[in-house]
Amino acid sequence: MKKWYMIAASLVLVGIGAGIFYFAVYKPSAMRLPDDVTMETAWGAPYSFDDLPPKVRLVEFIYTNCPDICPNTTMQMAKLRDRLQKAGVFGRDVEFVTITIDPARDTKEKLQTYANTFGVTGDGQGWVFLRGSEVATKATADAFNFQYRDPGNGMIVHTSLAYLLNRDGRVIEQIDMGGASRFRVDEVYKTIMDELS
Repeated sequence: MKKWYMIAASLVLVGIGAGIFYFAVYKPSAMRLPDDVTMETAWGAPYSFDDLPPKVRLVEFIYTNCPDICPNTTMQMAKLRDRLQKAGVFGRDVEFVTITIDPARDTKEKLQTYANTFGVTGDGQGWVFLRGSEVATKATADAFNFQYRDPGNGMIVHTSLAYLLNRDGRVIEQIDMGGASRFRVDEVYKTIMDELS
């Protein structure tokens, strides 16, 4: 009887280990920008995820009316951008991608205003602010298992993660946008520079 308990306990441990591996390693590495989606930048230029040049990318999902997590994360990204510019890699080797999850309300003009707040005044500066159709937005969010919904009051409930992609476009790290761990500029900077070396 004891032998059967040991076998059962071993199987449970193997199952738990496989689950941890799947959710912590395999599933994030399978996340990527979907090839078949084209969005537009805040300045109206088309931006296709198909055949992007190889760069390390930091992807965040936001909506411009967000009262806390979104603007705070974007502010941390602006600080990170400044450090990456000093290192000479921003734009050339590293690109930031900010995608609105509220394209109905986040017009190009609203997205431009949001981008301007963080020092981005047009396309071609290494940081793209994107909006797409509801279908394109959902397809992109689903590719990262990013969940969001509008309960009807305009305050969208959403996952609080940003995603760091390697040059091959695969997620190498999920970054907490809020909560206890928050977005740590020093840690993300080190991860990016390690990835580039």
